[in-house]
Amino acid sequence: MSMLRNRGVVAADLQTMLLGMVRVVDVSIVVLAALIAYWIRHSHETYAVPSYYLIAIAMAAVLTAVYMEMADLYIFANLSRLSSQIGKLAVAWGGVVLSLIALAYFTQTSVFFSRAFVLGWFVLSFAGFMVVRLLLLPQIDHWQQEGRLSINIAVVGASESGENLIQLLEAQSRGQYRIVGVFDDVRPRAGDTVLPIAGSIEDLIRYARTNQVDEIVVALPWRSSGDLEDLVKKLKTLPVNVRLCPDYAEWMMSVRGFHALAGVPMLSVLERPLSGWSLVLKTLEDRILAAILLLLCLPLAVAAALAIKVDSRGPVLFRQNRYGFNNDPITVYKFRTMYVQPGEADAVPQAKRNDPRVTRVGAFLRRASLDELPQLINVLKGEMSLVGPRPHAVQHNEQYAAVIDDYLSRHRVKPGITGWAQVNGLRGETDTPEKMRQRVLHDLYYIDNWSLYLDLKILLLTPFVCLSSKNAY
Repeated sequence: MSMLRNRGVVAADLQTMLLGMVRVVDVSIVVLAALIAYWIRHSHETYAVPSYYLIAIAMAAVLTAVYMEMADLYIFANLSRLSSQIGKLAVAWGGVVLSLIALAYFTQTSVFFSRAFVLGWFVLSFAGFMVVRLLLLPQIDHWQQEGRLSINIAVVGASESGENLIQLLEAQSRGQYRIVGVFDDVRPRAGDTVLPIAGSIEDLIRYARTNQVDEIVVALPWRSSGDLEDLVKKLKTLPVNVRLCPDYAEWMMSVRGFHALAGVPMLSVLERPLSGWSLVLKTLEDRILAAILLLLCLPLAVAAALAIKVDSRGPVLFRQNRYGFNNDPITVYKFRTMYVQPGEADAVPQAKRNDPRVTRVGAFLRRASLDELPQLINVLKGEMSLVGPRPHAVQHNEQYAAVIDDYLSRHRVKPGITGWAQVNGLRGETDTPEKMRQRVLHDLYYIDNWSLYLDLKILLLTPFVCLSSKNAY
């Protein structure tokens, strides 16, 4: 590491190399664990590994690389924290295991594999993943303390923008960035609250030629475009990344990067939450899992329907208009849990604790969230997702949209049967704006941080939350 650093390789490149090595090691662990498991199980028979075993091992290696990439296991910030690795490893490796089991079942090849081999392979692989990370974490921490993996940043601009930038980097970098100095040709006026200046732009150029500087961030007002152009021309002589920090805008809104339209660079502040392969993956997840869950839950749904009919008069299903993706109206299906009431369905108030409108069967269905089962039909129709912000009645939607900022941003994705807010205990009645505000914050977090791993985590947590929650009534 130190030799590469001394030859001008920047910390970002070292991080990339390290992540590439971990990728190779993870795939190697899968292959090596399979061979060890095979040798333990069949050592008394033969050392030759049959072709169908080799095909399964190769497929597992490919799936491991893909699933671990999707689970964000090869992001440096995650690699340096064991707590964020354990759950992601379990979900990613579990996905590989389930995919292999499904392939073996549908190709009718499961009978060819020894159960002892399969179990040993899966356990040895996961143990190998954990051992590698446990050995790597202290070394990463040591390299970061020595500055080998920290990105050295020189800031141009001793203004308030530069100060804000440094505060953000120090608060959120977790040792990933190191400020080597602040440089500016303009000296501050007396009384200005600014950072101590290490030197001028010429001093920065001389410093960068004799010291390791990975990034230069220009945090100057964009109003003086001519000054910025002259500054960039001066910095062109350095083999260093130069970034322009947006003037003031980044403190008011999140920034998603730059994109070019007809050759003109544009600052992206909002992007579609799901697009490209993410959208394809989310759609496949919804349709496949919803179909499987509907088949598995069919006996339970039939029993719930019969209980509803016996318990009280009225239809089995309750239909209510709600807002879906892009604020489009949809009809959401639920098992009826209340006595039939006159009036519009959309005007039904939220259920309260010990609500007299709730039937005996309905109370049980609501506590266990089984009244939501018919919404699997909405998912198959493409109107909802398995995971997403919960859709609210039209009346409640309009009420809270008027008092909570960003409330309508929840509709940038399809509504879900369960969501990040629900598994964090934000279920049941929202009788105060603050309760709804907390739910909205969790929904927006989900939208901004969507991943297949997060969806699977929410789906796995949902049954436990439904059984233990005291807020559903």
